[in-house]
Amino acid sequence: MTDAGLQHGRASLGLSFGVQGVAFALLVTRIPAIQDQYGISDGLLPVFLAAVPILAGAGSVATEKVVARVRPGVVLRWSQPLVLLALLGVGAGREVWHVAVALGVFGLAVGALDASMNMLGVSLQRAYGRSIMLGFHAAYSLGGIAGASLAWAGARWDLSLLGSYLPVVVVLLPAALVGSRWYTEGKGPDGKGPEDVGAGPGGAGGALSFRLLLPLCLVMSFAYIGDSTVSNWSAKYLQDVLGGSEQLATVPYNVYMVTTLLGRALGDLGVRRFGAVAVVRGGSLLAAGGFAVVAVAPGAWVGMFGFTMLGFGLCVIVPQTFAAAGRMFPGNSDAAVARLNIFNYVGFLVGSPLVGALGDAWSYRGAMLVPMVLVLATLVYARAFGPEPARYGGGHERPHTADVG
Repeated sequence: MTDAGLQHGRASLGLSFGVQGVAFALLVTRIPAIQDQYGISDGLLPVFLAAVPILAGAGSVATEKVVARVRPGVVLRWSQPLVLLALLGVGAGREVWHVAVALGVFGLAVGALDASMNMLGVSLQRAYGRSIMLGFHAAYSLGGIAGASLAWAGARWDLSLLGSYLPVVVVLLPAALVGSRWYTEGKGPDGKGPEDVGAGPGGAGGALSFRLLLPLCLVMSFAYIGDSTVSNWSAKYLQDVLGGSEQLATVPYNVYMVTTLLGRALGDLGVRRFGAVAVVRGGSLLAAGGFAVVAVAPGAWVGMFGFTMLGFGLCVIVPQTFAAAGRMFPGNSDAAVARLNIFNYVGFLVGSPLVGALGDAWSYRGAMLVPMVLVLATLVYARAFGPEPARYGGGHERPHTADVG
């Protein structure tokens, strides 16, 4: 693989992460509008929110099987257009069954998309020989900012969901298809890819050991419980609990994505300098502090400060978890990433209904303390990121043949 080929592959994968950030932000920040358009009750809303991660988990499981025969780039090339078309379906429907079908397709396609994107990201990081995974997730955050801003504009100008979604899909769908021409899987400095690498900690041939993967699975779940709380409940929390306007209610997710972008843009440097353990521990403490601020906030602007802390804290955890799984099972990294990705959706599945149920039965302020405690529990498992191969850059960087970016 030439340096130019790796650079093109890195840029095209970054575009894919960015497109996914736009699509997901447009969906989650317009949940109140979706609820109004389809007449979905507050009691039924958690069911719809839970169905998407369940189906996404199924899509991730299926992707693990598919990539044994078809490379991850092929899965990504076709799953991303499906996500965009499903988003359009959410905006175009009128009956409840319309949105149920659209969200079902969205969930299945997102599972395949997330798994295949991170498989390629882990593969390219191996080829670069240093931490670049946070950069891909920074592209997702940038897309999330754009999507949340478009959602704010739609709410500001009272656009229909279809009016908000159609122009975006018209622009992003062909861009994603063109960019998919350059998807590539990186080879390590030894010229080998994941399928060629010998045994790692997982055992002979790189076979997966769930016991070894479990700490990373728990960290992934805890991080996404926190992330899903922001994604699915920040707009409703700011409007109903902290007294913000409908327009202002679209801002917390945007603020969260801005701080996530900044944290991830600098995060690779932090990993190279201090190691993944220190970065994950620092992020966990900052995120827990953010939830505490949100829980006690007297008004909307203090709540926004809490969401700002959350963005800086949570942003580093997920990319490092994927990267650690790939390094832990170098001979079977695609399968490790696909299985770990399931716990992304476990976090969403648990987080959204849990916060909603506690909010209805107790209070939404009290519900914010649950993800705070779970994020703090990440400190217990931070050592899972600590083997020497898990560190890139500085004195920990593995030798590599060329610096390609």
